[in-house]
Amino acid sequence: MLRAAALRVTRPRVAVLGAVYAHAHADTETIFTRVRDELPEVSRQAVYDVLGALTTAGLVRRIQPSGSVARYESRVGDNHHHIVCRTCGTIADVDCALGEAPCLHAADTQGFEIDEAEVIYWGVCSSCSTAQAVQSHP
Repeated sequence: MLRAAALRVTRPRVAVLGAVYAHAHADTETIFTRVRDELPEVSRQAVYDVLGALTTAGLVRRIQPSGSVARYESRVGDNHHHIVCRTCGTIADVDCALGEAPCLHAADTQGFEIDEAEVIYWGVCSSCSTAQAVQSHP
């Protein structure tokens, strides 16, 4: 995968890629912690640099819902969207409504050639919804 993206295969790159694949929508701190479990000598800056290189190469996708830190995911190559729980912050993937990029068609493109649409749905996940229902009905 790294070679196909014209990136050298290094232990930090392999470890960061593994952490992103193992933890969907992981924030940088989670990825750093997982990488340090495997490579205790790796620096925080090295993890940031690798995440940047992997994102630029299209091997991972960076998302940042409003009010949240940046998160990374391994699902790339499609124009899927996300749903975020307002209570606990859980993020889940939502497939594109039309099945192909950009999934939405702007009323006025302002002269842009649109190739992607980013949609974030907000709500309350089933776990938080159940917990709220239990708390309101003791």
